[in-house]
Amino acid sequence: MGFRYRKSITLMPGVRMNISQSGIGYSAGVRGARISRSPSGRVTRTLSIPGTGLSHVQTLSGGSRSGSRASGAAARAAAAPAPPPPPKPGLFAPAAEKALYQAVAAGSPRPDDLPKVGRDHPEVRVLAAALEGFLQFQTGNHARARECLAWAFAQPQDPFLLPFATKYLNGASITVEISSGVSAALPMDRTALALAVAELHQEAGDLDAAIGTVERVDPPTVFAALSLAELYVEAGRYADAVEITDGLVNADDASALLLVFRGVALREQGFHDAAREAFKEALRFRTRAAGVRHRALVERATSYLLQGRNALARKDLEKVLAEDSDAPGLAAALAQLPT
Repeated sequence: MGFRYRKSITLMPGVRMNISQSGIGYSAGVRGARISRSPSGRVTRTLSIPGTGLSHVQTLSGGSRSGSRASGAAARAAAAPAPPPPPKPGLFAPAAEKALYQAVAAGSPRPDDLPKVGRDHPEVRVLAAALEGFLQFQTGNHARARECLAWAFAQPQDPFLLPFATKYLNGASITVEISSGVSAALPMDRTALALAVAELHQEAGDLDAAIGTVERVDPPTVFAALSLAELYVEAGRYADAVEITDGLVNADDASALLLVFRGVALREQGFHDAAREAFKEALRFRTRAAGVRHRALVERATSYLLQGRNALARKDLEKVLAEDSDAPGLAAALAQLPT
């Protein structure tokens, strides 16, 4: 869940040059099917259902730090076969499969057709509702998306285990905002469904519903923990945020961000020394994503300001300012510094 600089430049129709901190890569293809070569030489093929946000990525060859092996990867990319067409229902496919395919995969998705698919074919009603919810979410109809996704999650059936899902959505992913400013591409499963529902509940101001949804994710995942920790903090349930982060160490970007939430929860309870220890652990590695480090620095600076330790607060905020003047929360924290 790292944050990275990335810029994409179109060289010609269907061909893009991608510039990132690690170098330059290329991608080529058409809508729904692309072959990409990363700066390290890794070659991938991406198949997607246009307009749905669902995609499948397959690695065709691994990357390398050596120039000769990277050149070999580039040569393999040039010789890579055209991606196979996405699956289609056969002549004798079930009617429900054909109806779902027509609504979501045959050309531009038609989310407004999915309620009828669910009514006509009760065996796929939950999946139809989930897919409609994801599609409505993408088009900005968040009220309808919330209604569909919440209903689908409340049902005992796991819609992503149905034959249509395993055939057409296998390997697909959807991007969900896990916490403020942090998004992750998750496989299409009940966890992604729950986190999408929680995001919509949170957006609507219904924190209890959002928390109740994420607490039902089984088995728990790091993504659910991130969402839940932020929701607990936002709802003022600081003791719960501390409890779910007990014993945590900085092992990756996700655990570092969880430690930031832990620090905020401890601070809001008045435990400033314990909060600083949490922020210190979150900042232990400079290799963590910039967005995570910046959030930890801003939150630690806020703690310093509350204790009147203005010089230390300024030091942390200027570190963030030197790297990203638009970092979330930075302007508000700088405004609190005494002049």
